Amino acid sequence: MKRLAILTVGKTHSGKTTFARELERCLPESVVIDRDDLAGFINTRYESLLPKQGANTLKDALTRTLVDYAVHESEKHIIMCNNYSNREGRLRMLDWFHQKGLVSVLVYFNLPDELLYSRIASSERSTAILRKSKSFDVVLTRQIADLQKGHAEPSTERESEYLFVINDSDEVPGTIQKIVQIAGGKSM
Repeated sequence: MKRLAILTVGKTHSGKTTFARELERCLPESVVIDRDDLAGFINTRYESLLPKQGANTLKDALTRTLVDYAVHESEKHIIMCNNYSNREGRLRMLDWFHQKGLVSVLVYFNLPDELLYSRIASSERSTAILRKSKSFDVVLTRQIADLQKGHAEPSTERESEYLFVINDSDEVPGTIQKIVQIAGGKSM
C-alpha cells in the first residue's frame, strides 16, 4: 500500500474541508488534520496563549505535533486541510513527507472568486477560527490580494507526485476516486 500525504490548497470556502472529510470517509486508514479545527480549539480554549501579533505559532506547533504523531505512530494516510497558499511552506512540508516515505498529492481548489463570495454570504460557518480577520469576506479579499501580489501561489505539477485541480465542484467525486486508486484501494 502506498501511504499518501494529501494537501488541500485553496481559498476560504472553496470546499477543502468538505473534500477532506469525504476523502477520509472513502479512503480507509486515513486521518484529516484540519488547521481550522485546531484554530477553533485554540481560540476557544487557550485564547490567553495566543500570540498577540504575528503568526499563530501555537497552531503551528499543535499541527506539527499531530502530523509527527500521525507519521511516526500510525500507518494512516494523512489529509492536511488548510489554505497552504505559500509555496515555500508547502514545499517544505512536502519535502518532509517525502523524506518519511509518503507519496504526495496536492488538490488545488481553483473555484471562481464570485462563487466563493456567494458561499460566504450564505454560510453559517463560525468565525471562532479567525484571529486576525473579523469575517470570511475579509479573509477571501486578503487571499485574493496575496495571489495578485505574488505572496501566495497556486500549486504546480512540479511540487508533488500527483496534482489535481478542482475548477468545479462536480469534479470532486472523480478526484476522490482517483486518489483512492492511487492509494491502492478500490474506487467507490
